[in-house]
Amino acid sequence: MVNVPRLVIAAPSSGSGKTTVATGLMAAFSERGLAVSPHKVGPDYIDPGYHALAVSTGASGTSGSVGAPGPAGAPGSAARVRPGRNLDAYMCGPGLIGPLFAHGAADCDLAVVEGVMGLYDGASGQGELASTAQVSKLLRAPVVLVVDASSQSRSVAALVHGFASWDPEVRIGGVILNKVATDRHERLLREALDESGVPVMGVLRRADGVTAPSRHLGLVPVAERRAEAVGSMRELAARVRAGCDLEALLALARSAPALDVTPWEPAVEPVAPVAGAGRPVIAVAGGSAFTFSYAEHTELLAAAGADVVPFDPLRDEELPEGTRGLVIGGGFPEVYAPELSANEPLRKAVAELAYSGAPVAAECAGLLYLARSLDGAPMCGVLAADARMAGRLTLGYREAVAVGDSALARAGTRVRGHEFHRTVLEPGAGAAPAWGVVHPERRVEGFVQQGVHASYLHTHWAAAPELARRFVERCTA
Repeated sequence: MVNVPRLVIAAPSSGSGKTTVATGLMAAFSERGLAVSPHKVGPDYIDPGYHALAVSTGASGTSGSVGAPGPAGAPGSAARVRPGRNLDAYMCGPGLIGPLFAHGAADCDLAVVEGVMGLYDGASGQGELASTAQVSKLLRAPVVLVVDASSQSRSVAALVHGFASWDPEVRIGGVILNKVATDRHERLLREALDESGVPVMGVLRRADGVTAPSRHLGLVPVAERRAEAVGSMRELAARVRAGCDLEALLALARSAPALDVTPWEPAVEPVAPVAGAGRPVIAVAGGSAFTFSYAEHTELLAAAGADVVPFDPLRDEELPEGTRGLVIGGGFPEVYAPELSANEPLRKAVAELAYSGAPVAAECAGLLYLARSLDGAPMCGVLAADARMAGRLTLGYREAVAVGDSALARAGTRVRGHEFHRTVLEPGAGAAPAWGVVHPERRVEGFVQQGVHASYLHTHWAAAPELARRFVERCTA
C-alpha cells in the first residue's frame, strides 16, 4: 500500500495555467520543508525540467512548514534531488501508472501531478486513455481545477459544475482561479462558485503570471536558462504561496486514500559482464541541446549492469573514457546546429564509435545529430540523410513494430511511442528501417545499420525493459 498525499493539477483546456500553478505549488511546498515528488501526465519532456527545478530550488528554502511532516519529513528530507517523472498511460499502459507513481514518490511527503491538455482530453480517438482524468482515477487522487477566469464571472460556476459532474469517478476537490482582474471580479467569481459546492483554494491575479519563454515546441527547457529560471521559480513560489490556501490544498492531498500498488523497480536481469572488462560505460547525451529523456531509462541501464555517464555534445570534445555504447535522446539540436557542428572532435568521435559497430540508440534529436547535416550545418555523418526545419509540426502517439533485429530491439518487438518535431529528414528511412509504424498510419521510418538504431520515435523503456537489457548486452559483446 502507498500512502503518499497527492494532488492532480488539471484545467478545462490548455493555456489555463496548469504549469504555472503546479510548478508554483511544488516550489512553495518544498520551501516549507516538505519532500515533494513532481510528476507530469503524458509524454511532455519540458515541464518535468521545471518541476525538478521547483523542488530542488524550494528544497533550500527555510520559510517554515505546513502541517506535520509525513514519514519522509525529517529535516533535510526535501533536499534530495528528484527528477520530474512522466505518467503516460498510452506509452506505458494504465497498469504501470500506479507503480511508476509509487516509485517516483517513495519517501515523499507530497506528490503533485500536473495534467495534460484539458482534464478529459486523451489519446485521439481512444476515449479517456492517457487523459488527466484517467490518471487521476488510477491514482485515486483529488483534482484541483485551474480555471482561466479572465473573461467570465458567474459562468465559471457552470463550467466547474460541468467538469465536476461529467465523470463521478473524478473527484474535483477544489478550484484555483487564474488571471483574475480585480477584487470585484474575485468577489463575483467566489459568489458564483459558492453555489457549485467546489471550494476556491486559490486566486492568482493577471499580474501574477510568471511565464517562461517559448518557441516552436513549447517552453524553452530549464537547461537553456537555468540562472534566469531559478529567479523566476522563487518569484512564482512566492506568488502562489500568497494567492493559494496551502493548508487547504495539503489537507485535500492528505485525503487521498491508500493506493494498493507495488512500486515499480528498474529490476531487469543484469547482464553478465565480460571477464576482466567490468561494467560497460554507456554515454548519455545531455546539456542544453539534448534535454528530452525519461529518468527510468538511465535507471534501467544501470540496473542491467551499465555505468551511465552523461556528456554534453556542446562542450565536451571527447566521449567519456571507456565508452562502449551511446544513447542520444531528444532535444533541440536545430537551435544549436552551428555549435554542435563546430565541435568537430566530438562529431568525429561519435562517428568512429558508430563505425566500430558499438551500440548507439538515438531518438529524434539524436537522429538529427547522426545525420549528414542539419539546416546545412555538418553533423556526425553516420547516416546518409539530411535534416532541415519544416513549417509543419509532427505530433502524436504511434504504435510501431521493430522491422528487424538491432542493438535495441528484436525483430517483431512492439512498442508505443510519441513523435514531436518540426524537422524533416530526407530520406526518412534507411535500407533497414528502425520501426514499422502500424498506427495511426502504416509506414517505415528510421535507420538500423551496424550497431545504430536511430528514429524519430520517442519510447518509454519502463514499458519495455527488455530494450535496456538488450542494449547493455550488446555493449558487453
